[in-house]
Amino acid sequence: MSGSDLSARISTSAPFCAARAIELAGKTLRVEAAAIEALIPRLSENFPNAVSLMLASEGRVMVSGMGKSGHIARKIAATFSSTGTPAYFVHPAEASHGDLGMVQSSDVLLVLSNSGETEEVLRILPAVRRRGAKIIAMTGQSASTLAREADVHLDASVAHEACPLNLAPTASTTVALALGDALAVALLDARGFGAEDFALSHPGGSLGRKLLTHVRDVMRKAEMVSAVRPEAPLSEAILAISRSGLGMTAVTDAERRVLGIFTDGDLRRALEGERQTAFLEQPIRNWMRARPACITEDRLAVEAVEIMERRRINQLLVVDGEERLVGALNMHDLFTAKVI
Repeated sequence: MSGSDLSARISTSAPFCAARAIELAGKTLRVEAAAIEALIPRLSENFPNAVSLMLASEGRVMVSGMGKSGHIARKIAATFSSTGTPAYFVHPAEASHGDLGMVQSSDVLLVLSNSGETEEVLRILPAVRRRGAKIIAMTGQSASTLAREADVHLDASVAHEACPLNLAPTASTTVALALGDALAVALLDARGFGAEDFALSHPGGSLGRKLLTHVRDVMRKAEMVSAVRPEAPLSEAILAISRSGLGMTAVTDAERRVLGIFTDGDLRRALEGERQTAFLEQPIRNWMRARPACITEDRLAVEAVEIMERRRINQLLVVDGEERLVGALNMHDLFTAKVI
């Protein structure tokens, strides 16, 4: 049947039925979930051996596969690399035409093939062996050639595909992907790979910004932050707020140690209940909020966000270890830095 004949036949098939689509979607998800669940009892067989082999390697993990297995292999390699296990994808067909030159004796090859008989995959095994690299196979057939030739075999078999025709790789690719994630997580834990390590691999993403951005990176420096002495009149504090552009002024002693904070919100609340003629001449100590929330510049910017949200404030003073004012920040600064 030609491509045009097939397209014509498909276009004249039964009309779309929402109920049928939902039914098939639910069945697909149940089949794939059951296939993953069935993996768990099989983990004790060779899974620890595969993890140990990759941990012991002083090289990199090469991940390979053809077709749909190749797509899953690319994702597994990417997950390994971002979680502390250097890895790269090798196309088996390209490998047999020169790319095997990148293989070193210290490397490990993780190769995916549901049948375990994929010709392009089997063709590169002897060359990988000659170079001294170890082989981990992930297949759906324990008696396959690939499973027999590997140093470690991971059983990724499924009872049947989620595809109604039992033809399209669906449950089998889901299981392979999940097993790859399980390997990555086990390796991550064994290497002591932490959140900051993860952020270093993702500097361009929102997670990287949250885990690598410190208060010092986003705060206004001390010279940009207004401050008044506690005996200064309220009128002076109002002018200081206007100059700062932060909607607040710090109240400090002669050594710049923070004693309090006075914000434009504090001013509005003070004006609502005050009608004395000498109101503006009263010292700011009468109106400031003593012992305000502060943060040091070496803390993460996300910690500043947490403090501001918990305290329901929009400004935060930055101090050193002796409570001296070194800067300030507000929510706008954190939005601009894309920490929020």
